[in-house]
Amino acid sequence: MEQKEKTLWQVVKGYFNALPDKENEEETVKQISSGVVFHGANLWVLVFAIFIASLGLNVNSTAVIIGAMLISPLMGPIIGMGLAIGISDLELLKRSIKNYLVATVISVLTATLYFFITPLNEAQSELLARTSPTLYDMLIALCGGAAGILALSTRGKGNVIPGVAIATALMPPLCTAGYGLAVGNFSYFFGAFYLFFINTVFIALSTFLGVRMLHFKYKTFIDPARLTKVKRYIIGIVVLTMIPATYMTVQIIRQSVLDNNTRKFVKNELSFKGTQIISQSRDEKLKTLNVVAVGRIITPESIGKARELMNRYRLDNYELNVIQGSQSDSLLLLNQALNTAATNKEITNRKLLEQDNRIHTLEAQLADYTRYTTLGKDIRKEVKAVCPEVKSISLSQITEAKTDTSATLQYVLAVIDCRKGLKSVERERLRSWLKERARADSLRLLVTQ
Repeated sequence: MEQKEKTLWQVVKGYFNALPDKENEEETVKQISSGVVFHGANLWVLVFAIFIASLGLNVNSTAVIIGAMLISPLMGPIIGMGLAIGISDLELLKRSIKNYLVATVISVLTATLYFFITPLNEAQSELLARTSPTLYDMLIALCGGAAGILALSTRGKGNVIPGVAIATALMPPLCTAGYGLAVGNFSYFFGAFYLFFINTVFIALSTFLGVRMLHFKYKTFIDPARLTKVKRYIIGIVVLTMIPATYMTVQIIRQSVLDNNTRKFVKNELSFKGTQIISQSRDEKLKTLNVVAVGRIITPESIGKARELMNRYRLDNYELNVIQGSQSDSLLLLNQALNTAATNKEITNRKLLEQDNRIHTLEAQLADYTRYTTLGKDIRKEVKAVCPEVKSISLSQITEAKTDTSATLQYVLAVIDCRKGLKSVERERLRSWLKERARADSLRLLVTQ
């Protein structure tokens, strides 16, 4: 029996043993080390990937965001950190951390610049999804990092690396952090940056564990004291990273369980023939469960029985408040009145805007009609200098309609009263001056004595 169990264990172990598929260790270390550095083309690819991811978040396009994650080189220094810790290569660890910080700062600044200049500054659902990290994000990063190091270290990589880049989603949190800085919303910034930090820590952690499981060789010279210190730092960072996300996850799960229990309670205990439940909500401050019902009245006895059964659904901390009958009618009428008021307000605002535009149009037309009357009074002394024979002047805008055609002509009519007749040269000089002074496209001069 013992021999059979041992044989069975060996079979299972043989299925899951990845060591026979291990690539050349030196080539793997060289490949990962080469992807750590950010300079030249690699840095430009990072900037363009950030712009693409920011555009995707801005227009709420999942396909664009996935494309940005596929071309992003951010995984390089993170896997480099995990490998460096796994093989105790402190020089590689320093280079990885340095380039990781450079890439992070450039990414956030690039995203901030984009969201600062873009006219679309509304937070879309794809962007909001990156502001509240949970324990599940840690598990995704842990599994994604493990798949990544296995793909890099063994034969038959397939499509693992692109899939890891999409699953761990390093780019969108950095872009969301840039959005938070651009619009001054620091809760978005810290939430998104925390998600990015979670991905970093757990991808590096799973890389470290994968390196050790694949029996990568330590560097030739190892300082045991420094190695122990590094491992303590790793444990400390992992625990500190997990605490906030664990708390947020517990809160989300608790909220989800409460929502599910509320739905079950209302469905099982407050559903009666002829009665329709139109809404259910919990007030966490007052600790009340508000249920709005229409149709057939739920009897006080049924409500009392339902209250007694609330502990079965773990809702015993809440007070049941059933709104029905005239109360529900009043509530519905209130909602209808609010909706009507909002609609009427919108209609009133539109009418006011139309009236305002109409007033501006009439004011402009009135100004055209009165402008030349005022101008005639203003240039009385000036016209004397041009033509001393002028006794009076009047200006007006004329619209002339042709009787034989549908065309109309608009011009300024200047009526001049002179002591004596004007010569043709004097008349033309006066007409040209008046046209220029009145800034008219067309002017007709009528001289009387």
